[in-house]
Amino acid sequence: PEAGSTTTPRCRKVPKSKEVVSPSLSPSASPDTIARHHSVLLSQGNGSSKGGWMSSPLLRPGKYVAIDCEMVGTGPQGKLSELARCSVVNYEGDVIYDKYVQPELPIVDYRTRWSGITKQHMKSAIPFKAAQAEILKILKDKIVVGHAIHNDFQALKYFHPKDRTRDTSQIPVLNQRAGLPIRARVSLKSLARHLLQKKIQVGCKGHSSVEDAQTAMELYRLVEVQWETELARSLPPRPPSPVTDPTTDSNQYMDDRYWPTDLMASSL
Repeated sequence: PEAGSTTTPRCRKVPKSKEVVSPSLSPSASPDTIARHHSVLLSQGNGSSKGGWMSSPLLRPGKYVAIDCEMVGTGPQGKLSELARCSVVNYEGDVIYDKYVQPELPIVDYRTRWSGITKQHMKSAIPFKAAQAEILKILKDKIVVGHAIHNDFQALKYFHPKDRTRDTSQIPVLNQRAGLPIRARVSLKSLARHLLQKKIQVGCKGHSSVEDAQTAMELYRLVEVQWETELARSLPPRPPSPVTDPTTDSNQYMDDRYWPTDLMASSL
């Protein structure tokens, strides 16, 4: 207003910044609960069109890993399968663990044609108990993806909660997309060829556990929203996770409150 004017000055309203409102999610929510939130958010268009994740605190791809193991033959006639290599990749397919493992029994059959394992690899192998402790620490509280993953868990002498396991060999939607019988057990190689236009497990040098783990994760991400939505309908509600201290150091994963005595002894 001009000098001497009695007109009350008008104040312009500053527009409020838009806030993104997302469903509430407890910091102590279980991984499968987080997965269900992923499904809802992605189905509402909060994920990128390329299948990537937005930088939202609710979207935690760090909770997902894919695993693949290679086995060799031990025991009578080499018929017993034991772990000789384990690879773990993250949600983006980056390798976070890949080591050769010395079986507890002498190797009778390296199964190189399929495993890719040779005598040379065992020179850098670590003892089974040490590898087991390292791998289980990674898998703790994760949603674990794999193909025929029960074989990998058996080699690790480990059981992972079913509701935190995603087995790409048992998902009808993948077979359906590939134009294959819905209930058929289809190989990882076949799914990769049909759905990813990708050739894996070729040649005579054996499988690559890194490549197989990455492929399983790619297949999971391909049908993630539909898969998690269906699981959310079928899985019973999981009891709420106990409230944990966010300042707790991750080194406590190796504390005897979390690990069996034999694993603790092997890490000392």
